[in-house]
Amino acid sequence: MKYPKEYLNEIKLRLKVSQIVGKTVQLKKRGKEFIGLSPFKNEKTPSFTVNDEKEFYHCFSTGEHGNIFDFLIKTKSVGFGEAVKILAAEAGMPPYRFSNFDKQKDLRYQTYKNIFKDYSIFSHKQLFTSENQEALDYLFKRGLSKNIIEEFYLGYVPWKNNFYEEISQKYSEEEINLTGLYYKNDKTGKYVDRFNSRVIFPVNNISGETIAFGGRIIRDGKVAKYINSPETEFYKKGNMIFNLDRAKSQRSETNDVLIVEGYMDVVSVYSSGIKNVIANSGTALTERQINLIWKFFSNPIICLDGDVSGQKAAVRIAERLLPLINENNKIYFSVMPDGKDPDDYIKQFGKDKLLNLLEEKQIIQSFIWNYYFKSIDQNNPYEISKFEKEMKKLFYSIQDETLKKYVIEDFLEKVRKLTPLQTSIKNYNKNQFKKRKDYKILPETKILHQKRKDLSKTQIIEFSILFIMLNNFEIASKKSEELASLKFLAEKNDSLKSLIINFLSEGNDEEFNVKKITEGYDKITEEIKENSNIQMITKNKNDEDISNLLDDLIQDHKNQTNLKKIESLEQKLINNLDENSYSELIKLKSQLNRD
Repeated sequence: MKYPKEYLNEIKLRLKVSQIVGKTVQLKKRGKEFIGLSPFKNEKTPSFTVNDEKEFYHCFSTGEHGNIFDFLIKTKSVGFGEAVKILAAEAGMPPYRFSNFDKQKDLRYQTYKNIFKDYSIFSHKQLFTSENQEALDYLFKRGLSKNIIEEFYLGYVPWKNNFYEEISQKYSEEEINLTGLYYKNDKTGKYVDRFNSRVIFPVNNISGETIAFGGRIIRDGKVAKYINSPETEFYKKGNMIFNLDRAKSQRSETNDVLIVEGYMDVVSVYSSGIKNVIANSGTALTERQINLIWKFFSNPIICLDGDVSGQKAAVRIAERLLPLINENNKIYFSVMPDGKDPDDYIKQFGKDKLLNLLEEKQIIQSFIWNYYFKSIDQNNPYEISKFEKEMKKLFYSIQDETLKKYVIEDFLEKVRKLTPLQTSIKNYNKNQFKKRKDYKILPETKILHQKRKDLSKTQIIEFSILFIMLNNFEIASKKSEELASLKFLAEKNDSLKSLIINFLSEGNDEEFNVKKITEGYDKITEEIKENSNIQMITKNKNDEDISNLLDDLIQDHKNQTNLKKIESLEQKLINNLDENSYSELIKLKSQLNRD
């Protein structure tokens, strides 16, 4: 049994050759093509090429050539049917079943497309008749040239035309009804043209075949300005993207695609020379639509109308699609100024200005943050609290765990900045540091953070603190409370620290302390000398400098402890969103930033 040609073509259209081949061959971009080592022969110099635009691969060393189906058959040792099943699943398409139902469905689909083709030809011809000059003038006034009108095969459906009688000679009443092009008048019992007195925009499938229409009135009145074909067996609004059949040819040139709201926006932007432009087909952008778009473009830019309703629609789309983003598939938003739509903007300012505006696009999580942030009172803690909780809930919905971690990291930093006191303290500390002109210890402490072969950063800090305590009892004595509050990572280090503090609290003389400690801890004291550069840093330093250095080390140790707690809490929150853990994480982040 043979698979329908349309089914195979859609698989090929949805999948890039490089996407499939790249799972087996390490590819590098070279111009419009990709190159790599042949999977069919051992070689050191790449002779294997992939061309997404032409939908084939070619191996110059072996002569192997083919499409994505051929590649799986030859590299995975599977049959054609199995290759089709694998690639259909990859393309997000249901498996094809060779049942009588499927055969009948294919026949219905062919008839369905033929009716739409005939209707398109009829309406396109009507646009250029003298009786319908008003419709053509309307399109010219909207800035469309004859070439663009013909490329998009726009049409016009005149009132009281007799095309139904004409196509009813070729197709049955049932077949015509399945298209949704006509509806029956309850009073007269006659079929009425759904798109009468409207300019129509053919909505094509990914192969470029018309399966629906969008229609616009040419005179403003009480009826709806735009209407769309009703959903049918073969047209589902949530699956369709207007102009993707043309825009997909740009995927070898760019990863960006502009998503606008209306048919006229698409045609207007396209006619300016920006070919990578599409529109969701009469519905809010769905998960199925964005996944289809990502098959061709990894960086879609949603650019809806700049009015209040357009921006509300944009943020609803952002909230719905945020969970789906990942490192390879992103979503951006571009805001039209002054309530304009893309059609208005490009007519007033031109292509270059629109491209410049798109350069200022916002990544999806920033767009959501900015949209809600501008409407809150930053001096009202209740509003800030509600805002923070709403943002937290949204960002935790991201399904990619690794990306979620870094988006939340950015979110926590922004939350911290909402508290003016924290920022003031941080700036104050920075200014205080700048005033200590003769303080030269801090740059030298960078030596302490160099990675050693067998020691962690925390262990080096602990060794450095212990060295100062062993060699500067008077300084250590003044900071005994702070030192006692530290919990050292290494048990032997913590034990030695406690012993020194105990001796200091008992008032023993220095010689007695050193002697006692050396007797019981000679191994660890030797290890401290061998693995810590602190002795070089403190050499020839006065007590004040060494005291400041010890302060830095104590703070470094606290920071390291907090970082470990933060890492543990982040992992816990990824697995289970818990309010107490989240609050603790915010507190630790704020403390770390203040310090």
